[in-house]
Amino acid sequence: MNQRSNDVWVFIEQRAGIPADVSFELLSKGRKLAETLNGKLTAVVIGSNVKEIANHTFLYGAKEALVIDHPSLEHFRTMPYSRILIELVEKNRPGIMLFGATIIGRDLAPRVASKSKSGLTADCTDLQISDVNYLKHEYKNLLLQIRPAFGGNIIATIISPDVETQMATVREGVMKMEPLSAAENGIITEIPYVPNDFDEIVQIIEQHRQDRKVNLKAAPIIVAGGYGLGTMDNFKLIHDLANVLGGEVAGSRAAVDAGFVSPDRQVGQTGVTVRPKLYIAVGISGAIQHRAGMQESNKIIAINSDPDAPIFSVAHYGIVGDASVIIPMFINVFKQKLR
Repeated sequence: MNQRSNDVWVFIEQRAGIPADVSFELLSKGRKLAETLNGKLTAVVIGSNVKEIANHTFLYGAKEALVIDHPSLEHFRTMPYSRILIELVEKNRPGIMLFGATIIGRDLAPRVASKSKSGLTADCTDLQISDVNYLKHEYKNLLLQIRPAFGGNIIATIISPDVETQMATVREGVMKMEPLSAAENGIITEIPYVPNDFDEIVQIIEQHRQDRKVNLKAAPIIVAGGYGLGTMDNFKLIHDLANVLGGEVAGSRAAVDAGFVSPDRQVGQTGVTVRPKLYIAVGISGAIQHRAGMQESNKIIAINSDPDAPIFSVAHYGIVGDASVIIPMFINVFKQKLR
């Protein structure tokens, strides 16, 4: 294998000219990876009238933005987007390329990785750079692609030692979005769009989108309930407490599976990753899958009848007891304070 590049690329996802938050989260992480490697952070922006998005990537550390701007690329289509990315990767061979683990990212990344013979790990929760001794070979500055495996029962560290480009998809909210105090003096490199008959195999006839009604990521206060609450009636206490605090309601996967709360309010490995100022976990045991989605909250209060519940290991304050007794006490105290 030739000497691997130290450059880090991030695919900037956008819909209707609005960039996805996960792309800026990945730029923030990519900036740290590039600094460790002494490489360059590059944003790849595909769409129509997207130069403003390209300029915005400099605030998150991109030194260069590769822009492919054409009316034909206004809406995401698998064929032209993947063809463009494959051509760019095969020509430039970045050392690392990151995608959001979104519908678009999960469509693009495997196609680009397969055609360019790159390594790809999906749904990473952490990315690090390290030297690795593997099968009696010393590999310098490999990307450690870290993710839960076997249903979240272990944390696997995956490497791609024998490829030129190491690729990963990362879930939204897992990485912190960290803008710089002043934008980089980056450069925009415009790459002309060259039409191809292959691009028109699939065309968009109509497009219907429904905006997300719940935005847990933006909530400063979250009250989350688990299967330990036992019944739907008990889970209503979560709604009552959230209402008093002005917070959002969330739940564990077990609570979702039991029908206590809707899937769009699920926090954890297969749900949403959140970092609120206050996270109250009620009747949640705290399996690793759930902790992965909330353990970086500013303050965590756990309420559980089991004193050995794993949730207490990440909680700043723990209360052992019956939630059906404790929550009404909480609500009463808060109502008194708010008078």
